[in-house]
Amino acid sequence: MTVGTGKDIEASEPEATQDHRRLAGFRPPKGGEGGTMSLIDHLKELRYRVVVSLVAVVITSSVAFAFYRPLVEVVMWPYHQASAAILAKNPQAHLQVVNTGVVAPFMLNLRVAMVVGLIAACPIWLYELWAFIVPGLVGKEKRWAVRFLGAAIPLFLAGASLGYWVMPKGISMMLSFTPNGMGITNLLDMNAFLDLELRLILLFGASFLLPVVLVILNMVGVLKAQQLAAARKWSIFGFFCLGAFANPSGDPISMCALAVPLTVMYIVAEFICRSHDRKHPTDSMGIDSDEFKIDVE
Repeated sequence: MTVGTGKDIEASEPEATQDHRRLAGFRPPKGGEGGTMSLIDHLKELRYRVVVSLVAVVITSSVAFAFYRPLVEVVMWPYHQASAAILAKNPQAHLQVVNTGVVAPFMLNLRVAMVVGLIAACPIWLYELWAFIVPGLVGKEKRWAVRFLGAAIPLFLAGASLGYWVMPKGISMMLSFTPNGMGITNLLDMNAFLDLELRLILLFGASFLLPVVLVILNMVGVLKAQQLAAARKWSIFGFFCLGAFANPSGDPISMCALAVPLTVMYIVAEFICRSHDRKHPTDSMGIDSDEFKIDVE
């Protein structure tokens, strides 16, 4: 029996590919045929996408910080609308906004700038999210990237705007529980108010991305229109539960403001997926659907 030498063994192993591009350490790794990558390369690409998204948010936030005063007025608009509605019903109500702490004013302006920067940079981090999910953006996939951004950006902004619009109703409802004629003053902390507003805006914006996510999963062959149809009833029920949870006011109009658009977009996404399944029963946008399957055996 013959034993191969070390050189023979080394020669039999596949030679590792090295990226010789300029600034290769700051670029996403090159994928193999069909966009395949090793686990290490996937982690490197994830790091690259996250860094690019963070840099974009930092840049837009820095620009927004220069305009913090008008931006703070925009942030406070839901509170002013809610307080005006409360004072119209109860002129004796005591409402006051406070900012506690020495560094609180600076932190407030910084957080407002970060919120605006996060929303302004949504085209970049949405693209980076798409580029990470869909491996190997070449040829036909690049056209799908443009379509993804063309649908995701306006939907996210529409959802964020809707959350901003319904927020005064929730604030006025919560503050209306204050007993009348007892001299109680409602002190609203600015940073706590900003946290609430940010969560509501991002929740509405992310919720409006649902149809885009469903269509993408259908295009890559992970989700079928029949599955969407089977889950339609429970999905609509979940939308109304989410609408009730996201709108603290509890009134039907505010709850339906999120549930009804999500229901309509779900049905539209189901129609698009059904049309795609009929026209391309085996097409998966050039992506191997086995890459998204998990072997549990």
